[in-house]
Amino acid sequence: MDAVTSPEFLLTCLIIVASPGTGALYTIATGLGRGARASLLAALACTLGIVPHLVAAAAGVAALLHSSALLFSAIKYAGVAYLLWMAWQTLRESGALSVEGASRSRAASAVMVDGILLNLLNPKLTIFFVAFLPQFIAADAAAPLTDMLALSAVFMAMTFAVFAAYGLMAGAARDRVISRPSVMLWLRRTFAVAFVGLASRLAVQDR
Repeated sequence: MDAVTSPEFLLTCLIIVASPGTGALYTIATGLGRGARASLLAALACTLGIVPHLVAAAAGVAALLHSSALLFSAIKYAGVAYLLWMAWQTLRESGALSVEGASRSRAASAVMVDGILLNLLNPKLTIFFVAFLPQFIAADAAAPLTDMLALSAVFMAMTFAVFAAYGLMAGAARDRVISRPSVMLWLRRTFAVAFVGLASRLAVQDR
């Protein structure tokens, strides 16, 4: 379909994905704390966290979220609580910026779980798929669901590519960062404040 390769769609997706947000912040923090390999897992996890929102949008749950203030608020505040927990974990040196302790397999699973939950607990993503993607689907499309899935696949691929680039750049700087305790302390505080800021922004968002 033409929309998948249209400059307008690709540029809009790039702006949305590249803008600083929860997933980008988490991937960068993971790259700095646990290295390039873990940052790729974080990027993958954040991308996988989009899938339930796509399914919900296709199943019509987005309309329910948009109409039900209670359901939207419940998911939203669960996301707020999780972001605040991430901030606390970061300050305690056991979150994304952790550089010691857990075994590799356990650390990998923790990275995946955190990344998926960060995007999963954001109700705005579900509504995004209904409000944004249909704009690029022709009104007379023979298979609108197929078109939406194709657009979603491009969006998710772009998400992974951009987040992976962020994480790999952070991973490349890791050795220079973790060897300086004062820099790590500053980074932990900065990322904790950033997570709190994202939680505050999510808390005040309306449907």
